[in-house]
Amino acid sequence: VFSLHPRTCFNSFYQVYQHKLKLALIGQSIFGQEVYNKLRKEGHKVVGVFTVPDKNGQADPLALAAEKDGTPVFKFPRWRAKGKPIEEVVAAYKSVGAELNVLPFCTQFIPMDVIDCPKHGSIIYHPSILPRHRGASAINWTLIQGDKKAGFTIFWADDGLDTGPILLQRECDVGQNDTVDDLYNRFLFPEGIKAMVEAVHLIADGKAPRIPQPEEGATYEGIQKKENAEISWDQPAAALHNWIRGHDKVPGAWATIDGQAVTFYGSSLFDASVPAGQELAIKGASRPGLVTKNGLVIFGNDGKMVLVRNLQFEDGKMILASKYFSTDETTALELTEEEKKMAEDIRAIWKGILSNVAVIEDSTDFFISGASSMHVVRMLEEIKQKYSGLQLQNEDVYMATKFADFIQVAVRKIRGEDKEEELVIDYVSKNVNQMTVNMPYQCFINGQFIHADDGKTYDTINPADGSIIASVSSASLADVDKAVAAAKEAFENGEWGRMNARERGRLMYRLADLMEEHQEELATIESIDSGAVYTLALKTHVGMSVQTFRYFAGWCDKIQASEYGATIPINQARPNHNLTFTKKEPIGVCAIVIPWNYPLMMLAWKSAACLAAGNTLVLKPAQVTPLTSLKFAELSAKAGFPKGVINILPGSGGLVGQHLSEHPDVRKVGFTGSTPTGKQIMKSCFYMIIYIFCSAATNLKKVSLELGGKSPLIIFSDCELDRAVKMGMGAVYFNKGENCIAAGRLFVEESIHDEFVRKVVEEIKKMKIGDPLDRSTDHGPQNHKAHLEKLLQYCETGVKEGATLVYGGRQVRRPGFFMEPTVFTDVEDHMYIAQEESFGPVMVISKFKNGDVDGVLRRANTTEYGLASGVFTKDISKALYISEKLEAGTVFINTYNKTDVAAPFGGFKQSGFGKDLGEEALHEYLRTKAITVEY
Repeated sequence: VFSLHPRTCFNSFYQVYQHKLKLALIGQSIFGQEVYNKLRKEGHKVVGVFTVPDKNGQADPLALAAEKDGTPVFKFPRWRAKGKPIEEVVAAYKSVGAELNVLPFCTQFIPMDVIDCPKHGSIIYHPSILPRHRGASAINWTLIQGDKKAGFTIFWADDGLDTGPILLQRECDVGQNDTVDDLYNRFLFPEGIKAMVEAVHLIADGKAPRIPQPEEGATYEGIQKKENAEISWDQPAAALHNWIRGHDKVPGAWATIDGQAVTFYGSSLFDASVPAGQELAIKGASRPGLVTKNGLVIFGNDGKMVLVRNLQFEDGKMILASKYFSTDETTALELTEEEKKMAEDIRAIWKGILSNVAVIEDSTDFFISGASSMHVVRMLEEIKQKYSGLQLQNEDVYMATKFADFIQVAVRKIRGEDKEEELVIDYVSKNVNQMTVNMPYQCFINGQFIHADDGKTYDTINPADGSIIASVSSASLADVDKAVAAAKEAFENGEWGRMNARERGRLMYRLADLMEEHQEELATIESIDSGAVYTLALKTHVGMSVQTFRYFAGWCDKIQASEYGATIPINQARPNHNLTFTKKEPIGVCAIVIPWNYPLMMLAWKSAACLAAGNTLVLKPAQVTPLTSLKFAELSAKAGFPKGVINILPGSGGLVGQHLSEHPDVRKVGFTGSTPTGKQIMKSCFYMIIYIFCSAATNLKKVSLELGGKSPLIIFSDCELDRAVKMGMGAVYFNKGENCIAAGRLFVEESIHDEFVRKVVEEIKKMKIGDPLDRSTDHGPQNHKAHLEKLLQYCETGVKEGATLVYGGRQVRRPGFFMEPTVFTDVEDHMYIAQEESFGPVMVISKFKNGDVDGVLRRANTTEYGLASGVFTKDISKALYISEKLEAGTVFINTYNKTDVAAPFGGFKQSGFGKDLGEEALHEYLRTKAITVEY
């Protein structure tokens, strides 16, 4: 029933294991401690723990856990003397009566008398995929040799060196910039603990395999020590990078600079043009390094580059490599009383870890006192539990190893003084909706709010009363070029391009949290800028935006999984063997152009997927609704997004949007708006096709378009009529009708037509039209004056063509751009209002004959648009039949406007192509690379 291949995942065995064993644990470290705890939790009896003596008065974590539980603990400095087992030690071991020895992490040589003594022998954890990388520095060599896969093996101990039969193995991918710590913390530690427990279960139930190790592919490498970790410079950049990361953090790859050994940490491949910087001579290197604003750039013998973030000197001091030539001495901060209390709390945390140190002095060094990399993780987690607002990283500890220095770092962090540059914002502030809202009004380019290059501005208007909210910067062509250049730099050379996917997700979660914290302010700005009813703005415009960012944040570290990356069988050219696999990559700089009906939500729908995929963006909000986009820019900077990743350009669509679609450095355009504008963008993005043979000005890029709609809603006589009335009104009047999927035409079955119309008019009369900030308002103003005028003209056209105006069709007599909810009946298929979208609160009703399913389907599909559609009927077979026949990207059955962040959204025909939301949206912002290897 069960496959026992050594790399099989054994999670399913947990529920069938029956037998328990008496175990001896031999080893040390937090890893050993966790294995011990899990085995006891699973019901096995640990009869003895054999570990190393206390170091500097500090007991090993495994010993601490066992002593706390009352498990016998033995601390032998050695098991052998002059090559022979020490009799007293072996006798002490045998006294516990173990049935199996478990060696999770052991640095001591254990005699075969002990290994073979128990009934079931001994199992050992080894951090490589044996037989590759036998030896004590297996993880280091996995990276040094550039392996694409890492993993671990649990094997049966024998008298060889890591040569015993295999019990099970697990493997993981190695990221391009993974370090030893990355692999250990992400995979080898957590999955290794689970696997050790599973291995014991398998042995207990007699199901554990013993698979001999093959000799093919076997390697053995010695222990890496500081003296043999010097960098050899005559090799390619990739090899230099692998050597540095393979020694990060222990023992540390080093080179001689200015006569002293300097250790390199935090390397990454640097695929870009040579940056500006100050030359730094390195002994043995044929070419000087460059100290740049991002770190130290070093060169391989192939001319390619590696970026090194941190340097450590012989005295233990670590600095940012970018600060190598800096002579600035940071003045020690005077601590407030509250900060002094924080310092004492941190001192207590250090004391809890460094239990061997009598007193934590200001000069106490964390690592010299016996701490390891796992203690760094523990310390930061304990600080985070006590001070959630203090965001410290592992590197902060390595760069400030003495207590006093570390406290200075922590205080600067909590004060916000560690930021490279303070975000300067010139707000327009208004007291509105019982709060003060602070609104940025300038272009946001490369992490800064700045005026447009030519100084031009325009007024954005409150549609509720026609008043000016703010004068907003109107971006110029020069601003577009600056924003695209900043986005390109951030993608190719900046921190964002080097950031791992999980950290990218963390930033997106943080941004979502900030949006939620500011939701009332965002909803208020959205309401006064777009006319959205505040309660709707809070729940939908802002609420769904927060949900969207959280949804896509969760996708960040899963893009290379499952269908996003695959191995592909291909024809082999004998005698050679080939392997082809695919990977998904971000595209680069993306231009996003959004409409005015849901300013923040449309921003979120597109930019969240774009950022999750690893791209950078330049976003142009609608000219009439720029304010929530600019507030979003502020929050993104506060969330910690690196400069240049997000750029916002308010201004003219004809100028800014057009230049973005034509810009050669923009690799993708995502647009939501009208069909005519979408067609113009298509022409701009495919300029290359027309002129490729006669012009050097070429432009070809990926495009996704969410355009206009004329969504049909079919209501059958067998529906729940009151529900159909309620949902039908929502389908038309939701968000004042300014809704891309609004039901542009209702087809109502003849037998219920008149009653349906009567009920709709009754409900309209109950609707409150008024101030969108009033919590009791149902219907707010149209977005802007020109749109209101267009809607009034639309209604006049309907009347002239012979449709019956049952209700509304007029501007409301009050300040602002308010329009009455409108109902037309007797609308024939040839009429303008039957074919064209109103994008407003206009219900267009056509009657269809009783029982004429196929006839109404033909009429519903006689439109060039295909964004959404709907049907109301109790007959599920009929509903499903209609859903198959309707030519629309979304079909609603007995509901409407039910969108969700996990469900793909997009249209057919003239309504565009590509998807927002859901897993499919990620495809719009990724490219597929196929890689074939011959071996």
